[in-house]
Amino acid sequence: MRIWLAPLDGITNFQFRNCLCRHVNGIDIFIAPFLPVQELSKLNVKKWKDLWPANNTIRPMTPQLMGNNPAHFVDTLNELHREYGYTSFNWNIGCPVAQVVRRTRGCGVMPHPEIVEAVVKAVTEQTPFQFSLKMRLGLHNKSESLEILDRVQNYPLEYVVIHPRLGEQMYEGIPDWNALEECLLHTSHRLIYSGDVWTKDDYDRLQERFPTIQDWMLGRPILCNPFLAEEIKGLDTGDEKERFLRYYQRYADELLETRKEKSTLFILKELWHYYATFAGITADELKTLLRINDFEPFYERSLMFLKRD
Repeated sequence: MRIWLAPLDGITNFQFRNCLCRHVNGIDIFIAPFLPVQELSKLNVKKWKDLWPANNTIRPMTPQLMGNNPAHFVDTLNELHREYGYTSFNWNIGCPVAQVVRRTRGCGVMPHPEIVEAVVKAVTEQTPFQFSLKMRLGLHNKSESLEILDRVQNYPLEYVVIHPRLGEQMYEGIPDWNALEECLLHTSHRLIYSGDVWTKDDYDRLQERFPTIQDWMLGRPILCNPFLAEEIKGLDTGDEKERFLRYYQRYADELLETRKEKSTLFILKELWHYYATFAGITADELKTLLRINDFEPFYERSLMFLKRD
């Protein structure tokens, strides 16, 4: 059984990934937040600092890409291999954000199975690389995922990640596990589960229902509880509160080494939407914390929340 850290745009960059793995165990593989494919004449992958091999030495990491043009995928994959040596790539066709969907990217691709097949065909026939999909049940209807799975069944995909919600649901409502069972019947590719594994009990229940799934991708739940992978794997988590405090302080220090206080404040505020769960603070306390617009008082107040009994 392997646990993957899901990509969250603007959050799970290499600094976050590296700091997290210095302080917690149990996470086996990372998917990097998506980057756009481009034609060769416009590509400059050297600016994609998040993919620099020197920044990704702690755990295996797979670049994730977004787009809808088969030729641009081939150009981008070849260039990333030439510059950095990557041989495995993931395509995001599950992002539900409206501005992404409107451009027929992310989950906006799913109503167009012909586009999905064209990209998969181009990559698997024109490059030697491993290629995978990260998808949802569909944008508007679960039949979208079933048609895509049928179309790509005979292509040599490395794996398929499925989040069992529709794009129009965003992250609301309960995942449709019955629809996931249908997806399993439509593919022989290795399937990675993503979505709403918030506790070890959640994992145990889903593992019992889907015994053939051996790979589990956790995103928001890891942000809310960085020790969740350890708990799922039955590892000794020790004093989680003390370990979280050391992790949080170190990450803030590392951000300040490379960024200004304003940028660091913005990143930490984003994270506290998730950290509030671990810290056990109320909605009103979180609202008060997020109203602070200077780094030092924000940081001191956040430490106070983490240190209190």
